[in-house]
Amino acid sequence: MGNGWHEWPLMVFTVLGQCVAGGFIVIALALLTGVREPAQLKRVHWAMIVLWVLMGIGFMASVLHLGSPLRAFNSLNRMGESALSNEIASGSLFFAAGGFWWLLTVLGKMPQALGKIWMALTMVLGVFFVWMMCKVYLIDTVPTWYSIYTPLSFFLTMLIGGPLLGYLLLRVAGVTGWGMRILPAVSLLAVVASTAVVMLQGMELATIQSSIAQASTLVPQYGALMSWRLLVLAAALACWIIPQLKGGLANPALLALAFVLMIAGELIGRGVFYGLHMTVGMAIAS
Repeated sequence: MGNGWHEWPLMVFTVLGQCVAGGFIVIALALLTGVREPAQLKRVHWAMIVLWVLMGIGFMASVLHLGSPLRAFNSLNRMGESALSNEIASGSLFFAAGGFWWLLTVLGKMPQALGKIWMALTMVLGVFFVWMMCKVYLIDTVPTWYSIYTPLSFFLTMLIGGPLLGYLLLRVAGVTGWGMRILPAVSLLAVVASTAVVMLQGMELATIQSSIAQASTLVPQYGALMSWRLLVLAAALACWIIPQLKGGLANPALLALAFVLMIAGELIGRGVFYGLHMTVGMAIAS
């Protein structure tokens, strides 16, 4: 029993990966629909380096989870058969596609028409990557993970952190278009939906047990930890939304603080997720 902190490499990998996927989608949509001025385009492209740095940190954390980091490439040995191999392969493909698009773009070697198609494809790869993460944990012998709440939680992290990360980088680049005002609403709705997921999952845990364990006892502090998570997320949203309600836009420093708080909140939630791991044992009842 515990809060799952021993799985911190996977916590970092999944949370950062989902936020980067969401952040890339936000920035790609801005580039496809609103950002036109050449100097501003250049600033947006350079700001996107943060996405690939965060993605790199996530992958480095995932390597630390392996028994021997030198054997990291062995995780790709069973692509198409192993959910773990598919997760690493899809994440690597998203990372490579986005990274090469970014590099060719900042070097001025990417044709405009091809760049738009490449961005759209990378957006799809980002969503696919998050889905492959979900598949790793949809294990029928782990009843606390084998439910709709796992994919909901993972995609909600993408919708909570992705818009804020994208918004932050666009603000750093000086983008202030009307579409920016939609992004806080997306994250706010995602936090509301996440709150509902927390309550529904908490009720379901009381109905899951095996011959040797009761799901509700796996993380005794479930309610307290999730309350802290929601409070931290609320603080992040406040840093982001209050300046906008006053008729302005949050400055990049305040947005950076909001993103740090957002990551902290999602790490708490992901720690609870890993802490809920259990197997069916000899029998499962509900």
